[in-house]
Amino acid sequence: MSVAGNLTKSMPLLENGDRLTRDEFERRYHAMPNLKKAELIEGVVYVPSPLRYYRHGRPHAHIMAWLVAYETATPGVESADNATVRLDLDNEPQPDALLRIEEACGGRSRISEDDYVEDAPELIVEIASSSASYDLHDKLKVYRRNGVQEYIVWQMAEQKLDWFSLQRGEYIPLQPDESGLIRSRIFPGLDLAIAALLAGDLATVLAQVQRSITTEAHQVFVEQLAQRRSPGVSNPKSP
Repeated sequence: MSVAGNLTKSMPLLENGDRLTRDEFERRYHAMPNLKKAELIEGVVYVPSPLRYYRHGRPHAHIMAWLVAYETATPGVESADNATVRLDLDNEPQPDALLRIEEACGGRSRISEDDYVEDAPELIVEIASSSASYDLHDKLKVYRRNGVQEYIVWQMAEQKLDWFSLQRGEYIPLQPDESGLIRSRIFPGLDLAIAALLAGDLATVLAQVQRSITTEAHQVFVEQLAQRRSPGVSNPKSP
């Protein structure tokens, strides 16, 4: 009997639409090492289709380049790509990208002993096929309810990007300023040249980040993170 046959006999596979507890979801996911992405949203399993190059792979890479450029200049902040996040007992998403303040510096999320993100990171990014995607519906409600402070959804079919800010318990869309930038309310200096990103002009997106991390607001933020760092906890990025 094949390996797949043995797995099916001993444990059911994860399937779209399954309704599972978080523990059972993790048990089945761990038993499927060839499965690269699955999510539990409101107790329902989502297993995405294979990802396309221009509709997901490339924009995902550009988002990660933007976040990593910010992280390298901001000690106490970490980015991650496709990391599973344990939000609550019914929700375990695997967002395309996230940016978090380290727990030692006052961040809300933490890394568990078995190496998962637990609780809400400050910023999450999803690359969605369209505005009809669950990223803008069920998942948005889950992120809002669990206190994700900023949520970005890049909708590929419409070539549109929404950046939501959690204010008084509701997600409010952030708008570009007169220079065409959307500016994070949580991460000073994390500015996005929205038109350049949508046009695939990564050089301009990164050049803007390099300018923004030289501002006084960003420097003050870096100093605040250093002051918040728990005594006796070293910076894991340091040699």
